[in-house]
Amino acid sequence: MTESFIDVKGLKFCYEIYGEGEPVILVHGFGAKKEHWLAQVPALSEKYKVIIFDNRGAGKSDRPEEKFTMELFADDIKGLMDALNIKKAKAVIGWSLGGMICQHFALKYPESFEKLVLLFTNYKGAGGELYKKMRLEELELLRTDPAKNFWQSARMGFHQKFRKEMEADPKKKFHGLWSAEDLIKESTIDPATETDIVNQAAALETHNTLEHLNEIKNPTLLIAASHDRLTPKVTMLEMHERIPNSTFKIIERAGHSAPFSRAPEVNKLILDFLED
Repeated sequence: MTESFIDVKGLKFCYEIYGEGEPVILVHGFGAKKEHWLAQVPALSEKYKVIIFDNRGAGKSDRPEEKFTMELFADDIKGLMDALNIKKAKAVIGWSLGGMICQHFALKYPESFEKLVLLFTNYKGAGGELYKKMRLEELELLRTDPAKNFWQSARMGFHQKFRKEMEADPKKKFHGLWSAEDLIKESTIDPATETDIVNQAAALETHNTLEHLNEIKNPTLLIAASHDRLTPKVTMLEMHERIPNSTFKIIERAGHSAPFSRAPEVNKLILDFLED
């Protein structure tokens, strides 16, 4: 499906829908955009109606010049569902910041979806200032040398063995879906601005669900990566121990960007959970 736009409480949101069936809504992370789900859409859309969208302050959606909060982000998901006439989703799935947003959505709108999937995320947004600084530095490098920026950030996102495989052949199509060159090119299209990063970082500072995780009653799948330096597996294990009806899985030899590098395993875990 081509990109479409819809008004949600006065803001324009860009979204795409793939497949048919029960709705599954994917929520992307910090400084990212809907295209970051490119390795999940083909597999999930074989059985579900997959909805990807650009958060406020991202991609082609509106970028209001105000600091964001997790509640605003959560309300955006509900507003998008209402605008698309979706009364109840099969699942909401969030990666990194998206997983934090989905925690707040789950706490505020538990009747609006059946299942929750949290990928490589955290219960607390501590370190938002440091993360903001890192992303602003990346943005500056992106303007001058997108390739260098990608390979530098890849150290944080990808397991060393996989990173070496990408470096050996930047044109190689992994899982028949993407190459390092594809990701470099995509990073230059509608990138985050300084204002977007500052506003998203403000939302991180408002995030701490630790004492409320036990209130999430929807069946929940948590997926962690063995070598994730941004959202450590031990943190997600702690989340699993507090969310009553949850399942915890670890992707071995993977980093924060496992939805790209380990797409088949990530997708299978999600599909098995949704079909259970």
